[in-house]
Amino acid sequence: MALLLAIIRWPRIKHSGSYRFSFSLFGIFLMIYLPKLIFTLIFLTGILLSTISSLLGINNSLKSYALLIALALFVLLILALADAMLFGRFRFKTRKYSIRFDRLPPAFKGFKIAQISDMHLGSFFGNKKAVQKGLKKLIDARADLIVFTGDLVNNYASEAKPYISVLANLSAPYGKYAILGNHDYADYSHWKSPQAKAANMKLLYDIHNKSGFHLLLNESIWIEKEGQKMALTGVENWGKPPFHQYGNLDLARKEIDPEIFNILLSHDPSHWKARILPNTKADLTLSGHTHGMQLGIDLPFFKWSPVKWRYPEWAGLYRQGQQWLNVNRGFGYIGFPGRMGIRPEISVIELN
Repeated sequence: MALLLAIIRWPRIKHSGSYRFSFSLFGIFLMIYLPKLIFTLIFLTGILLSTISSLLGINNSLKSYALLIALALFVLLILALADAMLFGRFRFKTRKYSIRFDRLPPAFKGFKIAQISDMHLGSFFGNKKAVQKGLKKLIDARADLIVFTGDLVNNYASEAKPYISVLANLSAPYGKYAILGNHDYADYSHWKSPQAKAANMKLLYDIHNKSGFHLLLNESIWIEKEGQKMALTGVENWGKPPFHQYGNLDLARKEIDPEIFNILLSHDPSHWKARILPNTKADLTLSGHTHGMQLGIDLPFFKWSPVKWRYPEWAGLYRQGQQWLNVNRGFGYIGFPGRMGIRPEISVIELN
């Protein structure tokens, strides 16, 4: 019970140094109880089926088979969780997509966008090598444009300070742009005063600037190539309750022509169907937020995660009419200190 209570209070931890302790508790909790739960469910199912068979006069060994299956899954799950926490969170993967758009300006044919999201740098505990390992894949992509779709930190801007030089080393011919995610606003922390929280936000803005990322706060910019242009829009976080809705699409797009090809950055993918599709002609929306729940099955021909029950668009590409959405599975992690089946990723999207 003490372990469970410690885990429940982690969203309100009072300083960044508590993350390692809180996340470790969560990992230990899963290692202890999840395999036991699976073992118990399978074994009890075997006993129930065996009892029913006996009552029907059928001779069987279902109880023995259930015990063997339960034991095998018990061991496999412990090994899978251990692998997820020790190695899975650092198995970065580059996912490449090529999307055809009818109204893409010809000059932008073959234009490559590299997207990262949900770095949650406070969860890396100063491990620059791990962060550099993932960002090397982004550098190797040689993208024309780099975008970051929110959640640089868990709660405190200071979590990102050790990584400023690492982020500053990223470069792209057409620049680096970022938006804020729900965790960046530090709404999940205790603050002594509104001024202290405001100072934290100012530090976060400064870190983006020093890292070379242009932070888009409900605004749009033009990207020009060979005399042609497309719009890049960034909205602040907009999510379904209990998440805040700081994003303002009308404000962000007030100075752009809706008929011009437009890429829109919005952290939470639920924004796409709720507001973006009904109110804009945004050709491509780039989001993150879900992490794929850091747990699931992610194969070329099949993907599944419990997070789909909350977010129908939870990983990869989605299309409605001529409008596309890419949901990045996230670079970092939070809560559960690992990734099982859902690898951290860098998305590389080629426009055609």
